[in-house]
Amino acid sequence: MTSQPLEELPTHNPDIDDLNIEKFIPLLTPKELKTDLPLTPIAHDTVKYGRETIQNILDGKDKRLLVVVGPCSIHDVKAANEYADKLVELAKEIDDAIFVVMRVYFEKPRTTTGWKGLINDPDMNDSFDIEKGLHTARKLLLDLNERGLPCATEALDPNTPQYMQDLISWSAIGARTTESQTHREMSSGLSCPVGFKNGTDGGMTVAVNAMKAVQSGHSFLGLSSDGKVSIIKSKGNQYAHVVLRGGSAGPNYDATSVAQAENDLAKGTVNGKIMIDASHANSGKDPYLQPMVIQNVAEQIQNGNKSIMGLMIESHLKGGRQNLTDDLEDLEYGKSITDGCLDWDSTVAALRNLRNMVKDDLANR
Repeated sequence: MTSQPLEELPTHNPDIDDLNIEKFIPLLTPKELKTDLPLTPIAHDTVKYGRETIQNILDGKDKRLLVVVGPCSIHDVKAANEYADKLVELAKEIDDAIFVVMRVYFEKPRTTTGWKGLINDPDMNDSFDIEKGLHTARKLLLDLNERGLPCATEALDPNTPQYMQDLISWSAIGARTTESQTHREMSSGLSCPVGFKNGTDGGMTVAVNAMKAVQSGHSFLGLSSDGKVSIIKSKGNQYAHVVLRGGSAGPNYDATSVAQAENDLAKGTVNGKIMIDASHANSGKDPYLQPMVIQNVAEQIQNGNKSIMGLMIESHLKGGRQNLTDDLEDLEYGKSITDGCLDWDSTVAALRNLRNMVKDDLANR
């Protein structure tokens, strides 16, 4: 077999290149999306205040608890806006003890297959109009921040932050991706605090390693604002912390598990502040067990705990969940199509109770 000189080889060889790729579809750049939907002064101030407040909570300067609360995922913008209107009023009521950030998740990691979220498939029909999804997601984030409501999301696709990170006050890295080098590198360059969930087995090792990794700067491939594949050099993110979400062995929100997590964080010489995810394995996927988790956390704070800095709660207008149907008209308004959520009235009761239980203890932490 003879080989051609390198300069004579074509740039694309259809017999060996992209054999499993159907086609490439050009996408607008982050800069173009931000030009279409620019950051407003009010939204800018909301994001800046949100990030600074969360940093102060992690530093112990702000004694309030951070509560990230909202739907498991956003699939209906109208329902998300109605939820936000209610949450703004509740946030004002409990602001003396709790700093509220709305959970606004657009991307869903799937174990096998399924709906991948509003950005990937905004029409929920496998059409994957990602450009529409990006516009819809950014517009919603703008509207929420315009209300003065800081937003949180899960950073899943490493390219998505360039399109909307300027509207995010707190990001999560999920249990499936905490161990991913790509997500650790990406997180080292995010502009907001980042919560790393413990591994799906409930162990702390991957989260501690992730937190250590993101403290340092990294060089990695990524997308620039003008859409060019670039070498990104990050400075490192000093506001990474752990989120306890339970695991295959069961919940890990109890005082014994929290004490063990404190030890693991200290040994790893990383941030010792802990957020408790009231959902997922900590509630056995039963959304109506979340208030029990919240109550337990409040009791730990009353008993002198100083490491728990916040909670995550999956909540929507209506409780439970429903399956995605072929006819979207059959979907029940205000109910999750992914994980089950706590209904609004139960959410209000749980957060009012949390505020009343801890407000007198927070100043001494």
